Amino acid sequence: MHVQRILFNSRPGNNGAPVPENFRLEDTSLQPDLNEGEVLVRTLYLSVDPYMRCRMNEDTGAGYLTPWRLSEVADGGGVGRVEASRWDVLAPGDVVTGFNWPWATHGVLKGSALQKMDPQLVDGHLSHLLGAVGLTGLTALLGIREKGHVTQGANQTLVVSGAAGACGSIAGQVGRLDGCSRVLGVCGSREKCAALVDELGFTAAIDYRRDDVDARLKECCPDGVDVYFDNVGGAISDAVISQMNSGGHVVLCGQISQYNKDVPYPPPLDPRTQETLLRLGITRERFTVLSYMDQVDAALLQLSTWVRSGQLKVRETVVDGLENMGVAFCSMMEGGNMGKQIIKVSD
Repeated sequence: MHVQRILFNSRPGNNGAPVPENFRLEDTSLQPDLNEGEVLVRTLYLSVDPYMRCRMNEDTGAGYLTPWRLSEVADGGGVGRVEASRWDVLAPGDVVTGFNWPWATHGVLKGSALQKMDPQLVDGHLSHLLGAVGLTGLTALLGIREKGHVTQGANQTLVVSGAAGACGSIAGQVGRLDGCSRVLGVCGSREKCAALVDELGFTAAIDYRRDDVDARLKECCPDGVDVYFDNVGGAISDAVISQMNSGGHVVLCGQISQYNKDVPYPPPLDPRTQETLLRLGITRERFTVLSYMDQVDAALLQLSTWVRSGQLKVRETVVDGLENMGVAFCSMMEGGNMGKQIIKVSD
């Protein structure tokens, strides 16, 4: 069987920014002779996400993330169909997802590493299983609820950075659906600001490239900030935290502004920001879905219900072709996407 796959070709250069040439397309053949417990899958969609930048380093800085190995197949979130199976739980035609899906047109995987999914959860929009009704949506929903402590009727103000990205665009909507009276998004263009407000129901949005972030925060959050869903870190986070209320909560989801730098994760804070956290008793905790696996099924059902009813809007940026994985990844790291960045591999 002819297979195309993407190899991790080189680590980023001295400036830390990834380039498409860090990845290489390879044509090869696959012998689909399955051992007991294995399945042959055809890839439908693959996901690229900011955390993958950490996997390009020799040390990811996170115990739950393994680095990509040079000249080996890269991997990440994927969804596909079973074509052959020697795993009792899965049959040909089943739709499955996995966290460590190879960047390839086909693959032989352990059945135990895959999750069978019902296409009706997403009304047949299978790419949503990688985003709004997948790991991304789970991160947004559980982050807002478990670390943001959003409470119905509490008149809370939520700020989301990286708000036009995969996780941020869901997190802001979850905050609104869960009761926040004001939801402000920070993103990188006028077009994205308009989409957040007009399509996704944010109260207001800030274009950090063109607006005075401090002034706009004061204008849009006159009662201060209660919950901050942080996807970016750096100067934007310093500005938001400086306007947070006593007893507020920072959901530390990601730090994309820092991923190209040689610093630990989470990166060290500006001393003034650290002092603000301590003085006002603001919590700032790392968050991963892996800590809440017992809540995943119920959370996926909630996300599915919202998406299917139209209460939760889904934005995706879809690129066709496995050969474009590197280009799509680098574009996503520079903010070229609106919503989830998806690569369509096959129908």
